[in-house]
Amino acid sequence: MSQKEYIPAMKFHWLTPIYDPLLKRGMKEAKFKSHLIHQADLRPGQRVLDLACGTGTLTLMIKQAQLEAEIIGLDADPEVLAIAKTKAEQNQLDISFQKGMSLALPFPDAYLDQVFSSLFFHHLSLEMKRKTLEELLRTLRPGGQINIIDFEKPQNLWMRIAFLPIQLLDGFETTKDHAKGILPQLFRESGFEHVQQTGQFATIFGTLRSYRAQKPE
Repeated sequence: MSQKEYIPAMKFHWLTPIYDPLLKRGMKEAKFKSHLIHQADLRPGQRVLDLACGTGTLTLMIKQAQLEAEIIGLDADPEVLAIAKTKAEQNQLDISFQKGMSLALPFPDAYLDQVFSSLFFHHLSLEMKRKTLEELLRTLRPGGQINIIDFEKPQNLWMRIAFLPIQLLDGFETTKDHAKGILPQLFRESGFEHVQQTGQFATIFGTLRSYRAQKPE
């Protein structure tokens, strides 16, 4: 994938306006994103990245949870970044939004204390998932933590069926491994430790599972 190539939040730019309402009403995002923030134990002075921040909902929630942390929202899509910046300005929150790709994060080694990612990894090919995790490992300080939630192994047949529209929209190539529950294995293979599943959420589009893991000290 070149620096100019990326997948918009709902694959097509013309669907971007319905992204926020769909997550808010259809997937009850406040519940699973609040859970993700709670597991992170945010502290003053930490430098925190919201990877593939989209329209910035999670980014703003992170900042509101810890006003004295430095929060960065990163996304490759300038359209959603503009929406995120507007949200931050309307809420008078000091957040740095940057354009960039997960395959080549624009940060030096050991720069970040924590990383969040919500509903992003299922957009990536297996090779890109691995490269992204390599970049997270590089840019996190020793002991730094990742907090990730995404579609993962369905908890029952109904959740498996519910996941099919996501696969049709985003592609079976990038989503097939998620139906098998690949993320914990990838975290360990990439060098993260203390990998834990912290939550499970049933949504209209399938099962979400949240995880945390640490870069070795």
